[in-house]
Amino acid sequence: MKRRGLWSRIRRWLVFAIVAWVAVTVMFVVLFRLVDPPTSSVMLQRWVTEGAAQSHRWVPLEAVDPQLALAVIAAEDQRFPVHWGFDAAQIRAAVEGHLEGKPLRGASTISQQVARNLFLWQGGGFLRKGLEAWFTVWIELLWSKRRILEVYLNIAETGERMFGMAVAAERYFDRPVSALGVQRSALLAAVLPNPVVYRVDRPSAHVLQRRDWIVTQMRNLGGVDYLAQIAMAH
Repeated sequence: MKRRGLWSRIRRWLVFAIVAWVAVTVMFVVLFRLVDPPTSSVMLQRWVTEGAAQSHRWVPLEAVDPQLALAVIAAEDQRFPVHWGFDAAQIRAAVEGHLEGKPLRGASTISQQVARNLFLWQGGGFLRKGLEAWFTVWIELLWSKRRILEVYLNIAETGERMFGMAVAAERYFDRPVSALGVQRSALLAAVLPNPVVYRVDRPSAHVLQRRDWIVTQMRNLGGVDYLAQIAMAH
């Protein structure tokens, strides 16, 4: 009888823990749908490990040059308006390429990157990947595509101790994020895979080649008219 009572209490605590976890995580997703996050888990991680403040300033999506929004989508997630957080086509292409002997490339969507940067930590591992998928599902369910893009543009790492496109535009180009144009926007997007290694202020041949590729992709997507799909997306 004592053992049965112990297992009953364990099950109740386990159910309580699961319900509490779901409630707390969903609460934070809902909160940041309504409130602009003042920081992110990655910014806090950088602050703790580097012992220095991170430069960050929030701007609404309306204050961002549409060319920059388009450049980021062209560079990071061209199916952003139509997928539900996970791009099956890109995942399949990455796996097939790896099986053919090519390096395994990332297939993270903008939604997954928001989940990771806002709530989690950098690095790999099954736990991080599982939590990333969990938060991605809730972000896609509870946020609009417009909100996902807005948060991404404001919390993406853009350089050493720099987060968000507004800080990057002012630091690198000495102009507001609302007035970048095609070439500067594409250059900012070109370094996003690793903005500490790839430099906007000292672009390598690889970065310049990627910038030119992004400009071509922006044109292929139809220019800033492509962004209208985001307003109509789920």
